[in-house]
Amino acid sequence: MNPQTSPFPGMDPYLEARWSEVHARLIVYASNQLNLQLPEDLRTGIEQTLGVWAGETYCDTIRPDVLVVKESAVAEPYATQAVAVAAPVIVPRLDPRERHLEIVDPAGRVITVIEFLSPWNKIGRHGREQYSERQKRYLNSSVNLVEIDLVRQGAYMLAAPESLLPETMHSVYMICVYRNARPERFEVYPAPLRERLPNIPIPLRLGETDAVLQLQPLIDDCYRDGRCYGIDYQKDPVPRLASDDAQWLDALLREQGRRT
Repeated sequence: MNPQTSPFPGMDPYLEARWSEVHARLIVYASNQLNLQLPEDLRTGIEQTLGVWAGETYCDTIRPDVLVVKESAVAEPYATQAVAVAAPVIVPRLDPRERHLEIVDPAGRVITVIEFLSPWNKIGRHGREQYSERQKRYLNSSVNLVEIDLVRQGAYMLAAPESLLPETMHSVYMICVYRNARPERFEVYPAPLRERLPNIPIPLRLGETDAVLQLQPLIDDCYRDGRCYGIDYQKDPVPRLASDDAQWLDALLREQGRRT
């Protein structure tokens, strides 16, 4: 076994601990892979949304190219007592900037959106609500939507209703494809921990052949380029696996000399 490759046949569950970096690489590598397949008049672009609160409403439709912040001596919106208090260091609260892929035509019309879900889409009420609202906008528009969930943390967040999935379709990792031309259905692809990640169809315009996103090479490239071979496999991944998967993982790592 090459020590510079992941010991797992598919998704490496230890990569969740490095998800911010892995997510960034996935976005770039997936864009490059798809651009080689698209019709000449389509392109894949990396988009960024910046979450902000407007009163009680969350808005995630702002896409800044450059964020300019001007500091000013505005009075604090709260009063302090006459007694002197220690001077704090003011640290701004930053909402996560969420990147996703969009396949667009020359006029800038979005054909397909590809979302790699992250823990902040699935953990905490605000994070789930924010992603759910964005998801609804996709489904109510004229775009195709591909959701790729390679993180085990948090709640189920795919567009396909979880209650309608057969038990055999539930998996540690999952992918959901929504075609605007077939609004009455979702295509769900399980990605079991013990298997290679699947190749998934990326719908384009009506009548056009799907592009294909090969997920396993993307993860393999993230592992290699991120030098993830320094991962300590003596420890258990976070979050912990179910007992049967944990036993399989332990046996696999011992067999490959990654755990003693």
